[in-house]
Amino acid sequence: MECHYACRSSDHAIARRKFLAGMVAAGAGTMASGLEVFTRPAAAGLLAKDQKRVVVFYMHGGLSQLESWDPKPGTDTGGPFRSIETSVPGIRISELLPEVARQMHHLCLMRGVNTSEDDHGKGQYLMQTGRRQSPAADYPALGAVCARTMAPEGSAIPGHIVLLPWGGGGRGSDAAYLGPRYSSVHLAEGKPPQYTDRPGQVSEAMDAARQDFRRQVNERFLQRRRTAVTEAYTYSYEQALGLMRRKDVFDVSKEPPRDFDRYGKTAFGRHCLMTRRLLEQGATFVQVWHANYDTHNENFNFHLEQLGEFDRAFAAFVADLHDRGMLDSTLIVVNSEFGRTPGINHLYGRDHWSHAWSVVLAGGKIQRGAAYGKTNARGTEVVDGQVSSAALFHTYLQAVGVDSTDSFDIEGREMPIADPAAKAIQAVLA
Repeated sequence: MECHYACRSSDHAIARRKFLAGMVAAGAGTMASGLEVFTRPAAAGLLAKDQKRVVVFYMHGGLSQLESWDPKPGTDTGGPFRSIETSVPGIRISELLPEVARQMHHLCLMRGVNTSEDDHGKGQYLMQTGRRQSPAADYPALGAVCARTMAPEGSAIPGHIVLLPWGGGGRGSDAAYLGPRYSSVHLAEGKPPQYTDRPGQVSEAMDAARQDFRRQVNERFLQRRRTAVTEAYTYSYEQALGLMRRKDVFDVSKEPPRDFDRYGKTAFGRHCLMTRRLLEQGATFVQVWHANYDTHNENFNFHLEQLGEFDRAFAAFVADLHDRGMLDSTLIVVNSEFGRTPGINHLYGRDHWSHAWSVVLAGGKIQRGAAYGKTNARGTEVVDGQVSSAALFHTYLQAVGVDSTDSFDIEGREMPIADPAAKAIQAVLA
């Protein structure tokens, strides 16, 4: 669907490559013997219980903080919506989020975000990597870092999954120097990865025989020419086979019908339910997109509709993770590339605004029922607790036990995991 209110930036386009074709570049890893242990449901359940996880709800286009986490009713910048009480006395959010308000005791509002980047592409890169985009260097996205540092070795489930409201079936190029093994796998419309069914004319015995032959040929070749690229091919085939064995992990239709009612029968609700299922089955990082908040006109009508969809599904997701004992081991992030201007333009819209906006955290080692940072009465600037994207990146990782001050060893060269000029926001870490 074309979004007539958006700025029509080219950054909104997403590649639609085929999933298994992209798997060819999936990176170095183990052979089938190392993968098979993780295809068993019992092993997957153990991983889901013990491992750390990260979920990012990415509000693509620029969610308005004034219509969500930092309302300013009764001011010339506040717009038509009221603020409401939450489950934490003294913390109020927009009336467009009544279900989320009931879950506020699990959340931490970061109301002092200042990233000083109003371009869609650069803002998205900044929020995903914690660093500014530069022609001199490329940095891995949070999902790639989590896959590298947290994903169980040999898991058949990709360590870096992105659920999109359109397209899907491809693979991102967001792992930088960590290598394509940690790049994102794109899924869409609540569907499992493509090509996970064995062709009908190929029997199980035939398939096993040809895979054995492929491994023998691969191993013979690797003995003479072993490189990161050749090992990437090996790993990609074995992970693809693992996905075929565990394709039911992605089958959200197996969830109870009542859960579809609770999450809402929308694409976003379905993706939230799939995310819960993936986490329970051992996924490490899932990013869920909700689009398109680039409301240069009709900002209020759009948020009225879109946040209603988000409110129901997100609140159910947070409540479920708490009820299932997963919130302490799962970090939840709600972010965007920037916020929206306090000023309202002549088209009843809000434009790009990165100087005073909000991000939401929950779970892991994050303080619960808190609001950190403050903007002035009109929401035009941060007056207390200002934070940067780099500081947030450190905080995300430390909230799930990753030492963000450490470095990756990339072919003998130390590459800091996060921007060494920044540090985590200790005030929100338990």
